[in-house]
Amino acid sequence: MTLAAGYDIIVCGAGTSGCVLAGRLAENPDLRILLIEAGGSDHVADVTDSRVWMSNIDSARDWGFRAAPSPSVNGRTPPLPMGKVLGGGSSINGLIWARGHRNDFEHWAEVTGDPGWNYESAVALYKELEDWDGPANDRLRGRGGPIYLTLPRDPVPVAEALVVAAESIGIPGVADLNAEAMEGPGAAGIPNLTVRGSNERISMATAFIHPKLGQPNLTVILGAMVQRLVLKDTRVTGVEILYEGRRHTVSAAREVVLSLGAINTPKVLMLSGIGNAPDLARHGITTIEHLPGVGQNFQDHILVAGCVFEYRRPEPPRNNSAEFTFFWKSDPALAGPDLQPVLEEKPFGSEITARQYGLPVDPASCWTLAPGLIRPESRGQFELTGSEPDDPLIIHANFLSAQADVTALIRAIELCRELGNAPALRDFVRREIMPGPLAGPEMVDFLRNAAGTYFHQTCTAKMGRDADSVVDGSLKVYGIEGLRIADGSVIPMISSGNTMAPCALIGARAAKLILAAHP
Repeated sequence: MTLAAGYDIIVCGAGTSGCVLAGRLAENPDLRILLIEAGGSDHVADVTDSRVWMSNIDSARDWGFRAAPSPSVNGRTPPLPMGKVLGGGSSINGLIWARGHRNDFEHWAEVTGDPGWNYESAVALYKELEDWDGPANDRLRGRGGPIYLTLPRDPVPVAEALVVAAESIGIPGVADLNAEAMEGPGAAGIPNLTVRGSNERISMATAFIHPKLGQPNLTVILGAMVQRLVLKDTRVTGVEILYEGRRHTVSAAREVVLSLGAINTPKVLMLSGIGNAPDLARHGITTIEHLPGVGQNFQDHILVAGCVFEYRRPEPPRNNSAEFTFFWKSDPALAGPDLQPVLEEKPFGSEITARQYGLPVDPASCWTLAPGLIRPESRGQFELTGSEPDDPLIIHANFLSAQADVTALIRAIELCRELGNAPALRDFVRREIMPGPLAGPEMVDFLRNAAGTYFHQTCTAKMGRDADSVVDGSLKVYGIEGLRIADGSVIPMISSGNTMAPCALIGARAAKLILAAHP
């Protein structure tokens, strides 16, 4: 596609937020939009077929980030998958649409002072986005929007048995995990999926970009790396990109929006002189705006690999291979759920636990209930290693560095083992393979060897009003004109559930804010 010298608005990154944002902006024919993506086309079988999504991890469609070694995970370097393809994470993830809890959005509104982020506003925006093919709920769910959502067709029997098992220990089963369940203590059920038919993935590129590719006001370029922002004093006037083997400077007449994700967005900010001044100075980068929160406050849901059970009769994965989840509290005193284990319809272990326990290779031989923590207290941060775009970041994920996270995940493992060994699962369990009845230091050691990412890296350029905030409630970067951020990095505290839906929400809200500013 021909690259012009300038556009009205440049959206850097065609991931979940960026696709929603660019697609919405392109509805105004008077705005010339450039959408820049580092990865390639999403017309790849491993992307379009919802059943094989894990094959994208550590492929050319994954940035291949890894966390730095940390004693809190026994010196391991867990992978941090992020989508590098049109559609970003929505093209390679597990396809679960989890809106987030009421408390999440009330917190966003509180820290920004902007009621446009509160739960009522979030529900209204979700209803605009959704085409929900499930139990009707006029108050909470939307129909007719661009994002097709449904429940899995004919889920594996073990998923439905897990709902029964959850009910037997006091976790209510519900038909829709995005309805009233996200206003209370939690529930169990079959998740909402971005799948049409039996296995067609509906990514944010499918929903927002492909239908508009023929429009003259939307330009989408693939295989283009955003290197730096171009600034005149404290105003962003464009971006520097590497495209087709050459460096290009592309101007933006109105705004630039960073939607590069929670790792690349802060990196581009720092390389452009926006970040913590002493850290920038160590690499010879001139500070344009001292914002010490850039690259700090890193949060990710922690997923444990995992509580594995051998099937009595082999059962191949179906739909998205993850057709059960539940939200619950590790401590009844908590304001909302902090746990979200998920079914993995295959043997699922870490590079350590899979070897220790000799997990089978055949995906149909076992099923896994993977304990998950969705309200972690652990916080991480990034370090530059140089001033050039090719210089990698050091990512201190710091998983399990907070003792509260260890305590909560031990409780999650106990719950998953209780469910897996419940009477409702007897027809599906020949034996428990991993971890078994460990206790005390042995269980903690298992946890540190098994803990990794839920693929939900967020919060590294948070919105708010304190000294560590990077953007305000309108997603504008403090101290910089003509620049907003619209991706998971702006989340102040990670949402209670899979982050695709909140990132889509952020993209949609950003579009409303920008369209209002440039009618």
